[in-house]
Amino acid sequence: MTELPPGKPIAEDKTTRAAPDPGTGGHPYEKLDRAMRAAMARATAGVSPHSIMATWMDWALHLSRSPGRQFELVEHAAKNTAKLSEYASKLAAGSKPTPPFETRTQDHRFSDKGWQKAPFSLWQQAFLSTQDWWQAATDSMPGIAPRDAERAQFQVRQALDLVSPSNFPWSNPEIIRRTMQTGGRNLIEGSAHFLEDFTHAVTQKHDLPPKGYELGTDLAATPGKVVYRNALFELIQYAPTTNSVQAEPILFVPAWIMKYYVLDLSTENSMVSYLVDQGFTVFMISWINPTADQADLSLEDYRLNGVMAAIDAISKFVPGQKIHINGYCLGGTLLAIAAAVMQRDGDDRLASITLMAAQVDFAEAGELLLFIDDSQVAFVEDLMWLQGCLDRPQMARTFTTIRAEDLIYARAVRRYFLGEADLPTDLTVWNNDTTRMPARMHSEYLRGLFLENRLSAGRFAVEGRVVALKDIRVPMFVVGTESDHIAPWRSVYKIRLFTDGDLTFVLTNGGHNGGILSEPGHKNRHYRQDHRAADALYISPDEWFENAKVRQGSWWPAMADWLKLHSTGEAKPPLMGGERRSANKLPDAPGSYVHQT
Repeated sequence: MTELPPGKPIAEDKTTRAAPDPGTGGHPYEKLDRAMRAAMARATAGVSPHSIMATWMDWALHLSRSPGRQFELVEHAAKNTAKLSEYASKLAAGSKPTPPFETRTQDHRFSDKGWQKAPFSLWQQAFLSTQDWWQAATDSMPGIAPRDAERAQFQVRQALDLVSPSNFPWSNPEIIRRTMQTGGRNLIEGSAHFLEDFTHAVTQKHDLPPKGYELGTDLAATPGKVVYRNALFELIQYAPTTNSVQAEPILFVPAWIMKYYVLDLSTENSMVSYLVDQGFTVFMISWINPTADQADLSLEDYRLNGVMAAIDAISKFVPGQKIHINGYCLGGTLLAIAAAVMQRDGDDRLASITLMAAQVDFAEAGELLLFIDDSQVAFVEDLMWLQGCLDRPQMARTFTTIRAEDLIYARAVRRYFLGEADLPTDLTVWNNDTTRMPARMHSEYLRGLFLENRLSAGRFAVEGRVVALKDIRVPMFVVGTESDHIAPWRSVYKIRLFTDGDLTFVLTNGGHNGGILSEPGHKNRHYRQDHRAADALYISPDEWFENAKVRQGSWWPAMADWLKLHSTGEAKPPLMGGERRSANKLPDAPGSYVHQT
């Protein structure tokens, strides 16, 4: 094992830097303004009041000039009231009428059988009736910005979720039944859970993993060594389990928004372990968890001193071999940029590219777009200017808000009123092991990629020259997941619009994380797969979906077969880090950076 020199110094690419300086420089008046805005951002948990007010002003002004739409909504309210009145009268008469309003498929708040009985069923239907009316009221109308209509619907949903009858002990039949069964013990235990969560929220103490979920023992436990380290990441090489391996190694580029070991969870669902057992030499980037001291790290730093430094190191450890490279989530976006730059500059060290739930175009980036506009990004930038980074709870809050009914309110009911403790799983332990975002890098990502969509628009420059995804000519294996809220599969599919090379697209059931963790033997798994030859004509995602054959089981074997198809054959496993021993020893996997809190 060797620790290579850190290579090129941290570089600044001024062509992609659109955000204000996260440091303390600038005119005193500017610093005063930023301090005031940062204080407001901290008070509002990073949510811009201007964005909220602008959304409702847009909606209200357009509704005010649409009398037809107003009459339509009055009529809708009258119909809902009539349905609800008829339902109530039948309940009062002792019959069991069919509820006029249904819950959404993903809404499990009213699944308890107690909601089928009066008066709880009437309260539930009254809530769903209100929800139905507001859904209609905030539908798009001529003139209103589509994004504002979606934001209005989202904000109404958040407000209604707060006052759902399922959230209160006196109107939730399951809570009432549990309280009677336990003599109130559930409320006592729930109070203890609330105090525990409140203390954790105030102190922001990082909890150790529960027993049975320790890093290096239960999770991230695939044997290996850290074979390279610089100030930005550790490179892990995993020990072979076969007598021979595919000649080309695999490099994983995970997102810096998460700890890498989502790809190396428990033994049974570790993608790393699976590929090692299939006869591949696997390397993994483990990013640092940055602090305010790394506020000025940029996207270019992550490309140059991250992805490229890892490729340089592997090229020394496995000389003369090309590299299969795999990017997950934001790691895939960064990988696409790096691959386009490599192709542009004549660097042919890549054998193939795999992108998992990764976007290169952000025009249809799902519900995260509801949080992104100029005002909101400026608010986050001011908050990061004050802190030097986007902290863990601020990052996690965004993702939980998208599914508030399940991740916030349903959990609160279960934990505080039913007295049920959270049962850990490998995925929830990983999900709670959150990271921070460097101020400059996160600002560049939000502005340059998410807000301004520069990469697919041909306006993202690296080293003074625009990056073109069409330059990528190595074979690509792209994976989307059907119910992904972070990287919707139709957005992931857009890679077919911006590349012309050989491309295999896979769509698997599940969400952003669960769909990727689809190991062989996982129940109720299926996927679709189709191949596009180089320079083939484009087909729409809906047409692709209709024509792609559904295949039962895990998509991992299909990925392994595809990688072998694009490899040159088997070879003797390379030495760990290129040599057997080194005076400068580095730690075993999972390394030290993954333990940073």
